[in-house]
Formats: sequence, structure tokens, C-alpha cells
Amino acid sequence: MTEPESIAPPVPIEVPKAPPRPRPGARRSPFPIEVFWPGWLGWPRRATLQQRLIWLTALAVATAVALTGIALYFATRHSLYEQLDNELLQTANLLSDQVASENDLSTVGGINPDSLQAANVVLALVQANLGVTTIPGETITYDTGAPEVTIARTGRGHSARSVVASDGELYRIVAVPLSGRDGYALVLGRSLRPTLATLRQMWGILAVVAITGVVAAAFSGMAVARSSLLPIRRLTAAVTRITETDELAPITAEGPAELAELASSFNSMVRTLANSRERQRRLIADAGHELRTPLTSLRTNIELLIADERSGMLPEGARSDILRDVAAQVGEFSALVQDLVQLSREGSVDLLREEMDLADVIANAVTRARRRGPTMFFDVTLEPHVMMGNPATLERAFTNLLDNAVKFSPNGSVIRVAMTDGLVTVADEGQGIAEEDLPHIFERFYRSDRSRNAPGTGLGLSIVAHTINAHGGWVKAGAAPGGGAEFTVYLPQEPQV
Repeated sequence: MTEPESIAPPVPIEVPKAPPRPRPGARRSPFPIEVFWPGWLGWPRRATLQQRLIWLTALAVATAVALTGIALYFATRHSLYEQLDNELLQTANLLSDQVASENDLSTVGGINPDSLQAANVVLALVQANLGVTTIPGETITYDTGAPEVTIARTGRGHSARSVVASDGELYRIVAVPLSGRDGYALVLGRSLRPTLATLRQMWGILAVVAITGVVAAAFSGMAVARSSLLPIRRLTAAVTRITETDELAPITAEGPAELAELASSFNSMVRTLANSRERQRRLIADAGHELRTPLTSLRTNIELLIADERSGMLPEGARSDILRDVAAQVGEFSALVQDLVQLSREGSVDLLREEMDLADVIANAVTRARRRGPTMFFDVTLEPHVMMGNPATLERAFTNLLDNAVKFSPNGSVIRVAMTDGLVTVADEGQGIAEEDLPHIFERFYRSDRSRNAPGTGLGLSIVAHTINAHGGWVKAGAAPGGGAEFTVYLPQEPQV
């Protein structure tokens, strides 16, 4: 038998990773950070705002110092070169008269080379035919060119430029026409070594000043960044404290105008959140208080029904009475839940506004109230009042007002509804509202002594107040002229901003 051939394990293939996709909805900046500060220059990609301020301050100062230093360097260089050119031209014009006065130009006016060396200048004559004559014994020469030859040929003007002499040093040379001699130009040069030494010394001083300025700017930027970002640190600490302790405590609004405004906005948000939490806490506490009694009664009735199912202890007809009581309590619970849902949506009516006629809304509410109070008489006077609002929530609010009037009015009494210029009044002929109850009539779950045994959840008038306030209006309660209660509602045609 032949042994099976061994199979080599597969070689893993490395698949290049695709670049990460941007998050849905994320906006990519058209100017990445590398455009302003390349990564190879050392900008930390995750630098804090304080670090970025320090970097930018130092960069701004460094740029300003560098530009100022470069401008100062070139301005000084130009001034030194101009001063040197003027000195050389003045000396060249004086020597031109002396050299031209001699008949034999081969000796270049018999000028002593030692005197020129003491003056640190080198002299030469350039002819129009490109010939160059130097002082006997002069060891330093330099190449002349077109500017000097042009002066010799034309006999007018002057030139100044920098050349490299035969000793390897850089010289500044000027050329002027030789006085009274056509075809000749006198060229005078001086070494640029002292000038360049001065410029190098100046460059070193500028570099030291620049480095000192950048370091000082970095420290000052650090101090400014720390003081300027102090409100942001307080804001961060406050957010962290709220996250960890759930304590809604405001912070001190200090610092520059923008940061102080940010702190004030944060404090406003904290106060709004604290008020919302307090309202929610009160609503839950009040709802729990109101639910406790009916829940106990409902549980007792259900336990009686269960016990009767086992022992038949209830007399004839009692079971039906208990079931009707349970149905009534369930109805009260349904109304309470509906009212609580309505209260939880307070403020959302702003999102559902549309153009509507308030007269139609009130007429629909009166129709519903007539069905609930068939023994009542309704005196209704309405006029058109077109406004922006939410028809459903406003109809619920006016239905609550009319239900309140039906509930506390005797049979056969008159309920009056009138509207003039957006001012709506709902008056009944009931027992009215006591003076001590008026300040609390629109509070949640508030019940006066007269209405303790009346049906209801205690949320109807609270819903009315929230709905009217959300539409930019107001509602108040008082006594009707002929006795009973009177509610006055005002709704503007345009929503209040």
C-alpha cells in the first residue's frame, strides 16, 4: 500500500481592512485638520481644547515673530547695502577725478595701494573693449561683467552689485564713468565681511528673541487657556456631579461673555429639569394618593365576590350591587388614566396647531355637554374667532368646563356660554365656588369640601388651565352675577412666542 500524500495546511491570506465607514448622519468636514496642521509636525489628534489653545497661541506668536524678524532682517540688509553703495560711489567719484587727471592710465593715477588697503577698497579700470587695469602690486581682483562694461561704453550712470573676489570673499563693487575719458569706467569694491558679520549677529539676536517670545507666549497661552476654560471645567464638573449624584445644582456663571452665557443656559436647563422632575414627583404622589382609596374599595368588592363564590354568604341582589359598584370604579379609573395621559402631554399642543374657528370647537363641546346633562338648558352665544390652535385639546378643555357646570348645577337650571372677541365665559346656577377655594381651583387633584362626594378625578380643571396656557391664553374662576360659578377664558388669535 502506498501512504497517502500529506496535505500542507492552507496559508492564511491577509485581507486588507476596509477603511471605517462614517456613521449615518455624520458630517465630514471639508477641511481636515491635516490641512491646517499636518500630523508630521506633532499636532496631537486628541489634544484637549486647552492644549490646542496653547499650540495656537505659540504658533501665532512664532509666525508673527518670524515674519517680523524676516522683514527686519531684509530691511536692515537693504539699509546696510545702500549705505555701503553710497560710500563707495562717493569715494569712486573722488578717485575718478584723480585718475583721469593723469595722462598714463596704466598706473591708475599713481594711487598708492597701501592707502586703498587702509580704506579697505580695491580699485580697477574697466575698458570698453573688456580690458581691465589694476593698481601695480594689487593682489585682489574680481571678475567684471556687462554692468561695468556698459558704464565704460556709455559714459553715463553707475552700477552696484556683489561679486566673489579672487580671495574667495564676497565683495560689493560699484562702477562710475572715468571723468573726461571715454571708454573707461572706474570700479571700486569693498569686502562684505563686516556687513555679513553684522547681519549674522542680528540674525542670532532675532532667533533668541523669537524663541524667547514663543516660550513666553506658550506660558501666557497656558495661563489664558486655564482662566478662560475655567467655566467649562465647572460645567463639566457639574454635569459629572449630576450624572453621579442625580443632584440638579446650578453652577456659578462667570468668565467671558460667551462662557458666562453658556453657564447661564446650563443653569436654566437645570432649573427647568428640576421643575419638571418636581412636577412629575407631585403628579405621581397625588395620583398615588387619589388611587389608594378607590383601589382599596375595588379590592374589597372583588374579595367579597370571590368569598361569595365559595360560601354564598351574600344576600340576594347584593352581588349585582357590588358588580355595579365595581363597574363604576373601573369607569373612574379609566377617566383618571385618560386625564393623567392628557396632563403628561402638556406643552405638546404647540406641535399640532392648525387654523381653526373657536366657535366650532365650543359648539362641539356644548353638544357633548347636552348629552351628559339632558335636564339642563344651554344659552349659547358665539361669534367667529379664527385662531391657531389644537381643536381636540381645546374641545376637551371646554368640555371639562361644561361638565363641571352640569355636575354642580341643579336639574332644570340654565348654563350660559358666551364668546366675544376671544373672551369666553361659562356660567352656571349651582352653589358656586367658596372664596378660600378660588386660589386652588386649578391645582391637580384639588377638591373642595363641597365636592368631596361628587364624581370626578380632580384633574378636569387642571387640564383646562394647562391647555389654555399652552395656547397663550389664560383662565380664571369667579362668581356668576346671578349666583353659581363663572369661568372666563381668553385665547389670542396668534400664538404667543
